[in-house]
Amino acid sequence: MRKYWSELVKNTEPYVPGEQANNKKYIKLNTNENPYPPSLKVIEAIKNNVDNKLRLYPDPSCQELKKIISGYYGIKSKEVFVGNGSDEVLAFSFMAFFNPGKEILFPNITYSFYPVYAKIFNINYKTVRLNKDFSLPFEEFFKSNGGIIFPNPNAPTGKDLPLSSIKKILKKNINNIVIIDEAYIDFGGESAVGLVEDFPNLIVLQTFSKSRSLAGLRVGFALGQKHLIEALARIKNSFNSYTLDRLALKGAIEAIKDNKYFEKTRYKIIKTREKVSAKLRKMGFDVIGSKANFIFISPPDKNAEDLFKKLKENGILVRYFNQKEIKDYLRVSIGTDQEMDSFIKTLENF
Repeated sequence: MRKYWSELVKNTEPYVPGEQANNKKYIKLNTNENPYPPSLKVIEAIKNNVDNKLRLYPDPSCQELKKIISGYYGIKSKEVFVGNGSDEVLAFSFMAFFNPGKEILFPNITYSFYPVYAKIFNINYKTVRLNKDFSLPFEEFFKSNGGIIFPNPNAPTGKDLPLSSIKKILKKNINNIVIIDEAYIDFGGESAVGLVEDFPNLIVLQTFSKSRSLAGLRVGFALGQKHLIEALARIKNSFNSYTLDRLALKGAIEAIKDNKYFEKTRYKIIKTREKVSAKLRKMGFDVIGSKANFIFISPPDKNAEDLFKKLKENGILVRYFNQKEIKDYLRVSIGTDQEMDSFIKTLENF
């Protein structure tokens, strides 16, 4: 009964998330989740706050979490915005900073939510074609535009852009907003957070889902100068003033505080990523150098779709994107050493 749908819904092609294993036990390497559990301090804080205060609304301004985040990154609390996962913060950003009729720029191979949001909010866009090695030709962002957004490291390739190139993009677009989506920055990339004070056109987005093992809590945040954060707050308060619940707030605060655990787990993922990448190259795979918690690989025979199906049949989920430019590649999340050993052994058996 689609006759009740709006024209917007009819013309929308929604983002397709990675497959969730509900009925069968898989080694799950398809959604870039952290293979290690959250800090025990996070779990303890959540348990301690399951009480009768859940009947009350949480702090709509999330001041305590903002203070913790700003202290960690060495910026002001007024330069922090938090939301219900970085995807929500992304949606707010499209509404807050991009205008219909003005063409924004983002890579042609990138996070597939960008074109979805652009269409929903009636934002015109043009894609910047990546180089053959999947590197980003950042000079293409010097062209006239109504705003720029790109992930660093990029998804699904895992390649990063150095801070020197990001500075050039910011300088060339001083009158336009530049949004850098740093969902995977903690796995080896160089964050642009240190540029916030110098560039009034910069917004940096990050998440607790990946490096802090909190994909299930849905906590994301943006960092930028006060005038940009105010714009995001105006959009948020027009939709939902209470974006983060009490338990998510407490868990996120402890995740930032337990820096020792954070450093330990992200280092383990980086080490595993490099070890697995080396093994795959010896097996004849093309492995794109990654600064994320996943790798982008092409099998020797280039038949990525066939390999995707074989792996699934053998209890391993990876991500295959049926797009012309990347049809020969699979994105493989980095799991535990045991999970990745099983992945390599399965490939060897093939």
